[in-house]
Amino acid sequence: MRQVLKKYLTWAILAGILYALLSYHFIIVGRTVKPLKKSELTLNYTFYSTKGKRVSTIMAIDELREDGIGEILLEAGRMSESEYQMYMSKYDLEEETY
Repeated sequence: MRQVLKKYLTWAILAGILYALLSYHFIIVGRTVKPLKKSELTLNYTFYSTKGKRVSTIMAIDELREDGIGEILLEAGRMSESEYQMYMSKYDLEEETY
């Protein structure tokens, strides 16, 4: 009985870890890791480092931008509020034309 409980507990923990990986982006900014809720369950961009990447490159990724990476970049001081507004309006306009 005890081994069965251990097995179920192990599977439950693994399922929880998998669900967390499917549900969140883990954005690495400097030496910190910021969780960012995904809009849909997927493994795309689960771990993403901003090191050495330009803000324009990061903001060009639809999944990350739509899930709110701009706010994380704002908090980290990687871009200003006006830059954030510029990127958001730029990509909103592009989406409307398609």
